Amino acid sequence: MLFNSLDFLIFFTLVVVVYFAMPHRFRWLFLLAASYYFYMCWKVEYIVLILIATTIDYIAGHFVGPGKPFRKLILAVSLGTNLGILFCFKYLNFVSGELRALFDQFNVFAGFPVYHLILPVGISFYTFQSMSYTIDVFRGQKEPEKHFGIYAVYVAFFPQLVAGPIERSTSLMPQFRIPKQFDYDRFCSGLQLMLWGFFKKLVIADRLAMYVDTVYSNPGAFKSAPLILATYFFAFQIFCDFSAYSDIAIGAARILGFDLMKNFNQPYFARSIREFWQRWHISLTTWFRDYLYIPLGGNRVVKWRWQTNIMIVFVLSGIWHGANWTFLIWGVLHGGYLLVSLWTRGLRDRVVHVTRLDRVPYLHKMLQRVFIFHIVLIAWVFFRARNLFEAIVVFKGMVSGVPSIFHINVALGKYELLIAFIALACLEFVHFLQHRYGVSNVLNRMPVALRWGCYYATILAILMFGQFNLTEFIYFQF
Repeated sequence: MLFNSLDFLIFFTLVVVVYFAMPHRFRWLFLLAASYYFYMCWKVEYIVLILIATTIDYIAGHFVGPGKPFRKLILAVSLGTNLGILFCFKYLNFVSGELRALFDQFNVFAGFPVYHLILPVGISFYTFQSMSYTIDVFRGQKEPEKHFGIYAVYVAFFPQLVAGPIERSTSLMPQFRIPKQFDYDRFCSGLQLMLWGFFKKLVIADRLAMYVDTVYSNPGAFKSAPLILATYFFAFQIFCDFSAYSDIAIGAARILGFDLMKNFNQPYFARSIREFWQRWHISLTTWFRDYLYIPLGGNRVVKWRWQTNIMIVFVLSGIWHGANWTFLIWGVLHGGYLLVSLWTRGLRDRVVHVTRLDRVPYLHKMLQRVFIFHIVLIAWVFFRARNLFEAIVVFKGMVSGVPSIFHINVALGKYELLIAFIALACLEFVHFLQHRYGVSNVLNRMPVALRWGCYYATILAILMFGQFNLTEFIYFQF
């Protein structure tokens, strides 16, 4: 069941009405049933995986707390089970295929079987969320959850089940015990966020996807301008697509009375690669920071270990996204960007001082943002390309021929391209308002008629210019 479908709007409306109509003591059961139904709309059989992960981690949580015997062994079993499920369904096809190809190069028959396992939707998200609970209990940061149903709802909470944000047990789980009353202000705020998410997904992301998919499905057929524009479009497509899911998830949870963590904070406004990762997919970034980077020693170790820790985190972040060499290179690139920024900090400070850019802070900030956006853009080529060969083809094609605006009408006509650019301008205008004043503050200060005019204009734009072809969100494949 996709957020951008009529089925979800009907489903969510029914959930809200029934949820607030029933007594608090039954709500956890209703939310659990609704969440499992939501997930089973994709494939009924894969609910078994959630049940396995939920049951094992719930039991493990009672035996891994401080002072418990064999707690390290039990933690290892819990983490091993989650990572084993993740490996089997997400990486086994890739590993067996690569090993078979390697041995074929030496004419050695290794007998590696070929698997054709379908990747369960959201498996990378709910396994990480489930693991974080066990680790929190192991560290003594969370008491073991006694109520199996509450824990099951935490793992499978439908707004953020499929693509995050990846919530922490210390933040989300206690909220299920607090009685919720229908709150009109939260209802309006949640609808605002959901409406903005639908605009980003249907009007921007899915329109840009038509152009990006056409070019990247056969990059060798294009030269220069279409490849360059498709790459710029993909940067905004993936941001609008993923942040739209997060906005809809956070908005839906807010209506029900739950607070989910912010997952995006205008990442293309970042002035450094470190800042970019503080703004992009925040729930995953902080997960790797808290459960991998800091346990490895973080920056509290010798310099070479610190830098190795940084690269390990980014390599695993790349692999987390999928079983493909392109994702590994994407992670390595971002890790390399951060290391280079650390190595060149002194040099960059001297250049800024010599060129007197420090005396023109606005220009300096603008140049930093432009530079960071474009090195992120380079990495996006590997992220989007289907394999390394096609990524190289894209880069070669970009510098072949002379860019011309007359050669960009590939998958979108002039009218559709104009809509795309206007929609992107609206996106950046809203980001400007958010950066300067806060969109909610601006809306709340407006006269009622003008505020509702903005709502109706957004709904009309979605109905007139939205792409209602039920395109899945990009991060469903991760």
